[in-house]
Amino acid sequence: MSTYVSLINWTEQGIRDFRHSVKRAENLCTLVDGVGGTVRELLWTVGEYDAVVVVEFPDDESGLAALLQVGSAGYIRTTTLRAFNSSEMNAVISKAT
Repeated sequence: MSTYVSLINWTEQGIRDFRHSVKRAENLCTLVDGVGGTVRELLWTVGEYDAVVVVEFPDDESGLAALLQVGSAGYIRTTTLRAFNSSEMNAVISKAT
């Protein structure tokens, strides 16, 4: 499974409907599960981003499909980063040397 970190900002629609943000997060978890992924952590934040989610997907295509579905609802915009744990990073380093 590949790990992704998404930095989330609410859109105007999202902030107007903030009262349902927990329910939308539950829907996100269901969506991610449906494509074979796992939400490892979802946190609402104060500062530049409104939330952060750490997700694992079986492949890039599943991750992109889920992000497209979530984004198309119009409540959030995401900046998504591919993340590597230490064993994955060791494998990358061994290929680079």
